[in-house]
Amino acid sequence: MGFGPTGRYRVSVDAIDDNRRIPLPSTFNFRDVGGYLGHDGRAVRRGRLYRSDSLHRLGEQERDAFAAIGIRTVIDLRRPTEVERDGRVPAYPGLTYRNIHPEHEDWSATPHEKGADLARYLADRYADLAQTGTAGLAEAIGLIAGSSNAPAVVHCVAGKDRTGIVCALTLAVLGVDDADIVADYALSTEASARFSAWLATTLPHVVDVPEPFLTSPAEAMQIFLDELREGYGSVEAYLRHAGVTDEQLAALRDHLLDA
Repeated sequence: MGFGPTGRYRVSVDAIDDNRRIPLPSTFNFRDVGGYLGHDGRAVRRGRLYRSDSLHRLGEQERDAFAAIGIRTVIDLRRPTEVERDGRVPAYPGLTYRNIHPEHEDWSATPHEKGADLARYLADRYADLAQTGTAGLAEAIGLIAGSSNAPAVVHCVAGKDRTGIVCALTLAVLGVDDADIVADYALSTEASARFSAWLATTLPHVVDVPEPFLTSPAEAMQIFLDELREGYGSVEAYLRHAGVTDEQLAALRDHLLDA
């Protein structure tokens, strides 16, 4: 069980749209990572791992709906300065909150040049994070591997880059085909459009958000996965290098794949 008065509310399958999104009004990219086929045709279990944009906007009016999802653990991948700036998920009773920041260079140090290949730019940023953020990525995936932490939700600001990497690595370990992994990543483009529209109406004084922050081209994630495997031999080998144990890799498969 999760926390709160779950007996009064349920997240209906009918309420989850074709893009796996779970309707929480103050979020734009909250969705179930389950449902894809993994090793031996076993499906990734629904209702165990979710991904989201920042949860600091959740209000009291969404407390029961969030409780109905049953989340036990929130894994916040934002920088401590981002948490300080925007706040964190409300401290609902029974909810475990972990702020884990995979170290990486701020994108402003290497801005995207207008007209340059966006997928290549994003894949390079992801490769940089995978190189410098090993400890944080290993800690996040180690938490996801713990069945007692589920259901868990992993998030960053937009829920597409840092969150996208953690979810892609997790799905790869579960044996999900690359086509499904990159398609799941690409769903964040539609979510970013909703977020951009919200910004325009709610905070009209905010300057235009740079394109890399709003777009998730499937090619970017495919390049990242291909080059990670070229460098380490496999996603599992990379995660072992990062510090994820064989026991944790096995635990991921045990509790996130259907029997």
